[in-house]
Amino acid sequence: MVWVILLSLSPGGFSWWTILCVMTGSTVGISLGLLCCIYVATLHENDLWFSNIKEVEREISFRTECGLYYSYYKQMLKAPSIQQGLYELIHDNTTESKRTINILQRMNIYQEVFLSILYRILPIQTYLEPIYFYIYTVFALQTVYVIALFITSWLLSDSWLAGALSGVWYILNRVDTTRVEFTISLRENWSIPFFALQVAAITCYLRPQLKPIHQRVVLWLVFVSTFCFCLTWQFNQFVLLVQALIIFTLDCLDFLTTEQVVSLYLMQVLSLLLVWLLQFCNSMILGSLVLSFIVSALFIKHFQTGLKTGGFVIRVGKLALHTLLVLTLTFTINYSAKKILQLKSDEHIFKFIKAKFGFGATRDFDASLYLCEEAFGLLPLDTFERLAGTVLLYPYLCTLSVLFILLLLVALSNLSTNGSGQASREKEDRTFKMRPDVAYNLLHTVFFGLLAFSTMRMKYLWTGHMCPFAAFGVCGKEVWSLYLRVLHCNTKTMMRLIRYSVPIVILAFLYYKFWPRLMEEISELREFYDPDTVELMEWIRLKTPKRAVFAGSMQLLAGIKLCTGRVLTNHPHYEDQALRERTRQVYQIYARQSAEEVHKVLCSVGADYIVLEDSICYERRHSRGCRLRDLLDLANGHIMDGPGENEPDLILATHPRFCEAIKTDMTPYSTLFTRVFKNKTFHVYKLKKLKKKNKAENGP
Repeated sequence: MVWVILLSLSPGGFSWWTILCVMTGSTVGISLGLLCCIYVATLHENDLWFSNIKEVEREISFRTECGLYYSYYKQMLKAPSIQQGLYELIHDNTTESKRTINILQRMNIYQEVFLSILYRILPIQTYLEPIYFYIYTVFALQTVYVIALFITSWLLSDSWLAGALSGVWYILNRVDTTRVEFTISLRENWSIPFFALQVAAITCYLRPQLKPIHQRVVLWLVFVSTFCFCLTWQFNQFVLLVQALIIFTLDCLDFLTTEQVVSLYLMQVLSLLLVWLLQFCNSMILGSLVLSFIVSALFIKHFQTGLKTGGFVIRVGKLALHTLLVLTLTFTINYSAKKILQLKSDEHIFKFIKAKFGFGATRDFDASLYLCEEAFGLLPLDTFERLAGTVLLYPYLCTLSVLFILLLLVALSNLSTNGSGQASREKEDRTFKMRPDVAYNLLHTVFFGLLAFSTMRMKYLWTGHMCPFAAFGVCGKEVWSLYLRVLHCNTKTMMRLIRYSVPIVILAFLYYKFWPRLMEEISELREFYDPDTVELMEWIRLKTPKRAVFAGSMQLLAGIKLCTGRVLTNHPHYEDQALRERTRQVYQIYARQSAEEVHKVLCSVGADYIVLEDSICYERRHSRGCRLRDLLDLANGHIMDGPGENEPDLILATHPRFCEAIKTDMTPYSTLFTRVFKNKTFHVYKLKKLKKKNKAENGP
C-alpha cells in the first residue's frame, strides 16, 4: 500500500521530499495501527484476566454466536487431519440435530478454516495456544483497519497529518467505532477492516490524473479487499447494495466516467460470484438485491446511450426515468430469482425492515426478535455526546455540510451541461469543483450515516469512516479554500499555515485530555466470573453422552457446542428459514404450552435434554411486549403476562407457562421430564422417551 500511496500522490514521478513524507507517514500509520491492536488486546486481557482463567471460562467468554464460530476453529484443530476436518464441516451433523448440513455453505467461516490450517502448519504450537493465535489475529486486523483509515484520509487530503488525526480519533472513540475486545469472533470484526481497505483502494482509484496502469493495479486491490470482505460476513450483500447505490448516484450526477462505474460494479459482482462458488453455490448470494441491482443498472445503462445529453430539465427527466427503470428491473429480477431458487433465507430481514419503517405492525416471531433488540433500534442520542467529547463531531459536521452544499452545486452544474466538448472544457474552468474521490467519500458517509441512524448495529460501518472524513476536512484544501475565499485571504501561505497548525493543535489537545484516561483505563483489572455457566458446562461434559442432543436458547446452545461438543437443536446463525422455524418451535419451552405439546416438539427435533434459563423465563431486561415470552405469546395468539393492554383478538392461554410449571414436578411434567441438574441460573431436564404402543393397543 505504500507504493500505491506513492504512485497516487505523485503520478508524474517521485521526489526525495515526497518519498521522505511517505516513509514518515507510513511509520506513523503503522505505529498507530499497532497501538490500537495492543490497546484492545490489553483491554480484553484486563477485563477477563484471560491469561489466568480456565480454558472453559475462556471459551464461555465467547458469548452467543461468537462461541458458535469459534467452535469450528476448535473442531478443525481437533480433527485428525485437515482433510478430515473439512469433510466434517461439509457433512456436519452436530450443529442441527437430525440434519446434515454444509457449514461452509451455510456460514462465513473460511477465516476459521484458514486460521486452523495456518496454526497446524506453522511451528508455533509449543509457544502459542490455539485460542491466543485466534484472538491475536482478530486484534491484528485492527491494525489493518487503522492503517486503512489512515490511508483514506491521507489520499483525500494529501497530508499524513490527516491520517494521524484519523487514527487517534478511531482509538479514542473505541466505544462507538468497534466492539472487538468483547465480541472477538463476530463476523463484522473480521470483515470491516477489509471493507475499510476497499474504501481506501476506491479512493485511490478515483483520484484524478492517476495513470491507466496504476488504475489497473489499484482496481485489483479493490477486488481483493472486496472479496475478503464478502467472504467473511454474511451481511456483505446489504453493505455492497448501499455502496452500489452510491456509485449509481455518482454516475447519474456525472462525477464518474463510464469506465470507472463499470469497473467498480464488476469488482463487486466478481467478488460475490467467487464467494458463491466457495460457499458451494449458496443461493442467498444469487438471490441478493445487490446482484439484481447491478445487472439492472448495467443493462439499462448500455441501452440508454443519450442519458447525459440535453438541457437541465431534459436530463433530470431522463435520470428520473432511468432510475425508475433500474429499480423496476431490479425488483423484477430479484423476485424472479427468489421464485426460481425457492429462496427464503433472508425473508426475515425484509419483514424486519417492513415493520421497522412502519409498514404495518407484525406478530411475526422472527421480525419481532430483531425489532426488540436495542442493537436494531435507532441510534441513541448519547452517541453524539461521546463523539463531540473527542472533538470528532464538530469538524465532521462542518466538513459534511460544506461539501454537501458544494456537491449539490457541482451536480446542478453537471446536469446543466449537454455532454459536448465545449461543455467539458467549461467544466474544467468552473469556480466550484469536486474531485471524484471526495464525492465518493462524501456520499459514503451520508448513505452509511443514514443506515446507522436507522439501525444502531450498523453504526460501526459509519463511525469508522467518520474519522478519516473529519480529518480530511481539517487537513484538506477543499473546505479551507472555501472558508478563506469568504474571508478574502486565500493565499498559499495561509492555506499551509492552517492545514498544518490546526491538526497539530487538535492532536495536542487530544493527547493532553485523553492520554491520562487511556492509561487509567488499561490499568483497571477485572476478572471473568460466571460460576453457574462454568458448572453447567462441566456437568454436561462429564455427565452426559457425547452424542446427547440439547435444546434451549440459541445463545446458550452456541456455548454448549463450543465447550462440550454436544449436538444442538438450534443455534444463533439465523440465515435459514427451516432453522428459524425450528427455533420458534423449541422456544415453546418459554411459552404457555402443555407438557405433552412441548415434549412432542422436542422429540421431533431429537432433543435428549432441555436447558431452561431463569433469566429468560422471568426476564426483566426488556419491557412488556419485547420479552421473549411475550413474543411467543403474541405469535401463539395468547394474552401477555402482567399489567397492560392486549389486542382484542388475543385469547387467554389454557395452559400455564411451561418453564414455570415444569419446576413443580407435578403430573404430567414429572411423567415426561426428569430434572437432572440445577443451580441458581439453569435447570436441566431429561426427556423421558415414551414406549411405543403395540398394534393391539392402537387398533380400533
